[in-house]
Amino acid sequence: MAPMPQSAQAQGAPTVWQKMKMGAMMGTGVGLTIGFIFGSYSILRGGAGPRGVLSTLSQYMLSSAATFGFFLSIGSVIRNDTPAQWEAARLQMLPPIMHSRNQGLAIVKARWEQEKAKRSS
Repeated sequence: MAPMPQSAQAQGAPTVWQKMKMGAMMGTGVGLTIGFIFGSYSILRGGAGPRGVLSTLSQYMLSSAATFGFFLSIGSVIRNDTPAQWEAARLQMLPPIMHSRNQGLAIVKARWEQEKAKRSS
């Protein structure tokens, strides 16, 4: 198995600021696309208006990019706001999902013994 690159090991989890920037960039990209689609449809349907095609389309694109970017940046921080220590503690409290063959056999034998003890008493 090949070792991981040094930069990936040393970097760790992204900070809150990095998460917010990433959410804002994704939201801006989505907003620009949605603004282009709805702005183009609006221009084709009702005309460009007194300011012209480019100005009207850019207003649609920029306003939707700002809105989507703002809300996705907040959402990405809220979604990932749980501290890593809490997540690690929660995972430690869960029972293991998979057991080795020997552990599974021991669990089954213990359950059989409990059932035998219940039936005999």
